[in-house]
Amino acid sequence: MTEQLTMAGLRSAVVEGEIDTVVVCTADMYGRLVGKRFHAQFFLDSGYQETHACDYLLANDLEMEPVPGYEAASWDQGYGDFAMVPDLTTLRRTPWLEATALVLCDVIDPAAHAGADDVDGVSESQPAAGTEAHGLPHSPRGILKRQHQRVIEAGLSAFVASELEFYLFDNTLREASDLGYRNLTTAGYYIEDYHVLQTTKEEPVMRAIRNGLTDAGIAVENTKGEWGPGQAEVNVRYADPVTMADNHVFIKNAVKEIAYLHDRSATFMAKWDTDLAGSSCHVHMSLWDAKGTTSKFRDDDEPFDMSKLMRHFVAGQLKYAPDITYFLAPLVNSYKRFAAGTFAPTKAIWSRDNRTAGWRLVGEGTDAIRIECRVGGADLNPYLAFAALLAAGLAGISEELELAEPFVGDAYVDESLIDVPRTLHEAADLLEGSTMLRAAFNDQVIDHYVHTARWEQSVFDRRVTDIERLRGFEQS
Repeated sequence: MTEQLTMAGLRSAVVEGEIDTVVVCTADMYGRLVGKRFHAQFFLDSGYQETHACDYLLANDLEMEPVPGYEAASWDQGYGDFAMVPDLTTLRRTPWLEATALVLCDVIDPAAHAGADDVDGVSESQPAAGTEAHGLPHSPRGILKRQHQRVIEAGLSAFVASELEFYLFDNTLREASDLGYRNLTTAGYYIEDYHVLQTTKEEPVMRAIRNGLTDAGIAVENTKGEWGPGQAEVNVRYADPVTMADNHVFIKNAVKEIAYLHDRSATFMAKWDTDLAGSSCHVHMSLWDAKGTTSKFRDDDEPFDMSKLMRHFVAGQLKYAPDITYFLAPLVNSYKRFAAGTFAPTKAIWSRDNRTAGWRLVGEGTDAIRIECRVGGADLNPYLAFAALLAAGLAGISEELELAEPFVGDAYVDESLIDVPRTLHEAADLLEGSTMLRAAFNDQVIDHYVHTARWEQSVFDRRVTDIERLRGFEQS
């Protein structure tokens, strides 16, 4: 794995002509990277301190429509700027793009950020001045940093890993658009879960993804074929919550860019086709001591080797599963994935190594013992999802919640179990009424994302869909 790019390393690479462009970006509410491309020398001279962008980037929808009704940004307020302050610990090369590096930013109120004074004084292992702040209350990275700080203040550390699933297509993005995203050609034409021959056919793209990410400093473990034809998964090494979320958004963008450069396309929609498997984002979490060397989840004297701390943490995630579902499934399409017999969970229960449950115990009997949340779709924003899962787990610890016995059997067929919310409308109502999340995130943040959810639902509700025309054009 290539070492992390430092400011000194960037300076040398610029002098040698190896890098001439720095992408300065942040993740929006949907986990997409938004920002600017800087000439590398300007970035070294002053751009490393901050840049500005329109604050509507955290108050618009998937189609970049300025959404009315937000408190944080609006036409009445003139859609001013926020400051994007590079976190230099995230600086890395993007090897698939010629002479290019990328850095992620915290989103700060410009009035609260004075900037740094001297590039030579910037520590190569620390963010530039000002990024120690958690940023605007509703910024996804800031939300996660605040929950991560709660873990640290409890004398603990957290490790997180997210599995990224997506579909790969033989069509280019422009071809897919011209086809109205219908009748696309997936990279495979039969179920390829763990299938080596079929994934060999996709290897030019998948190998480029593995090697590109590795050369960018991300510890890639493997890629594999998933259930659907042309469906793939990327697995990378765990990290602390913020680093893992940073890696996640970088990986997601990388997959799309690398596929594009190979005249292919990729989608992270949770359910891109009615008849094909959905794409998930399983999230693995564990708590350790402050140094990150001793698991606080393992206790060989307790049932299933789960410590009392772990049992409280998991119980919190289960109790508050309805509250946090929006952050795991943020779009109308997200809920199309929850279907029986598809490996997507429909019940908010836990089990031992059982893929029909919403939460699965993994690594039993080892220091790698952890809980896997299987509810999230590939379309989630990792900053928001990780923050919500941490908040729920921490609530379970503070409330000393007792964990029920693990479910045994096929969770899909047991009607007595608690359902995962089945619609965005339901999840938005539960989010709005969550006293736990309002205490953890604050009212302003929750109201911001409830408004986001309501707008997403309204966009869908006012659109005429293909299925309506198909069923009703003649028959209604």
